[in-house]
Amino acid sequence: MTNSTSEIKFLVELDENRVPEKLTWTAQDGGVDHEEAKAMMVSLWDSKAQETLRIDLWTKDMPVDEMKLFFHQTLVAMSDTFQRATNDEKMSATMKDFCDYFAEKMELK
Repeated sequence: MTNSTSEIKFLVELDENRVPEKLTWTAQDGGVDHEEAKAMMVSLWDSKAQETLRIDLWTKDMPVDEMKLFFHQTLVAMSDTFQRATNDEKMSATMKDFCDYFAEKMELK
């Protein structure tokens, strides 16, 4: 059996101060070609160092209200992923409770 590969690309356009002005991403296997985004969070696990590596970027025109919503949706997605990856329903429910609290405090609901 032959292994296949898939590629995801991020393009970050910077201003003269190296602040992101535009973010685009491409994932041809998923039918995405140079789609624009205002923010991104990428986490990678370094098994050797036993630590998470992160890339958190947002454009300078990302509105604060959208950033709050982005964080909330990311936290909800993380709790879903945690449940699927660990099958720990109790902790996943606790994480979702925090997501509800976060949404309430940010006045998202």
